[in-house]
Amino acid sequence: MHLPTPEVVPDTPAQRKADKRRWLRAFNASLAFVLVLAAVFSAQGHFDVAAWTVQPWSLRGLLGVLAAPLLHGSFEHLAANSIALLMLGTLSGGLYPRATLRALPLIWIGSGLGAWLLGDPGSHHLGASGISHGLMFLVFVLGLLRRDRASIAAAMLAFMFYGGMLLTILPREPGVSWQAHLGGAAAGVLAAWLLHRVDPLPPRKRYSWEDEEDSMVPAVDELEPPSPREVPVLWNRPDPNQRRVLRFPPRAE
Repeated sequence: MHLPTPEVVPDTPAQRKADKRRWLRAFNASLAFVLVLAAVFSAQGHFDVAAWTVQPWSLRGLLGVLAAPLLHGSFEHLAANSIALLMLGTLSGGLYPRATLRALPLIWIGSGLGAWLLGDPGSHHLGASGISHGLMFLVFVLGLLRRDRASIAAAMLAFMFYGGMLLTILPREPGVSWQAHLGGAAAGVLAAWLLHRVDPLPPRKRYSWEDEEDSMVPAVDELEPPSPREVPVLWNRPDPNQRRVLRFPPRAE
C-alpha cells in the first residue's frame, strides 16, 4: 500500500546524521535501563524483595505496580528480559520516539495492574517481562495501523524474534506471570491505538521504475472519450425522400 506524501525524501548528510542520533539515543536509553535492572538485581540481597513485588488484591501489593518491574528472581530471568528490552526498546524508541516515550508509563502500570487484578491472592509477581511484552505489541500493532514501509518492517522484525509472546500472554508454564504479560500486552495495544499518529509518517521514497510506469500511462485527456461530434460517421441513414419503386415480374399462371 502506497501512502502518498508530497515531501521529497530527505537524504542529506544532515538527515542521515539526525537519524543515526535518534537510533543511538534509543539504544543508549534501553541499555541504561538494562544497567539499572542489573544494579537493582545485585542489590536485592540487602532488602526484602517480597515487600516490593506485586501482591494481587492487596493494598500493600499495589506498591509493586511501580517497583516490581525492577526486580528479578534469578540471573537467567534478568538476562532474558534484558535482551528483549534492549532489542525491542531500541526498535520502538528509534522508530517511534514520541509514541514510545508516552506509551512506557501506560505499559509499566498496565503490566502491574494485570498481575494485581488477575493474579492469585498470596502470590508474588516481579520482573520486567510485562514491559517487554508491551513494547512488542506496541511495535506490532503500530505496524498494522500505520502501514508504511518502516513500520511494517519493524513489526515483522518484532514478530520474527518475539512472536512467541502471543502465546505467553496465556497461562502455560507454572511460575511465569502470564497476568503481567497480558496486562503489558493490552497496554501496548491500547497505546498503539492512541498514539499511532503521534510520530509523523516518513516520506515515501520514489523509485526509478515508478517514474517509468508513470511515463507509460497515457494522459488523463487521452482516457476521456471524444465528443459525439468528433466521432467519424461510419454509416448514414438513407434519405426518406428518396424513394424507389421496385417492379416485380408478373406471376406465371
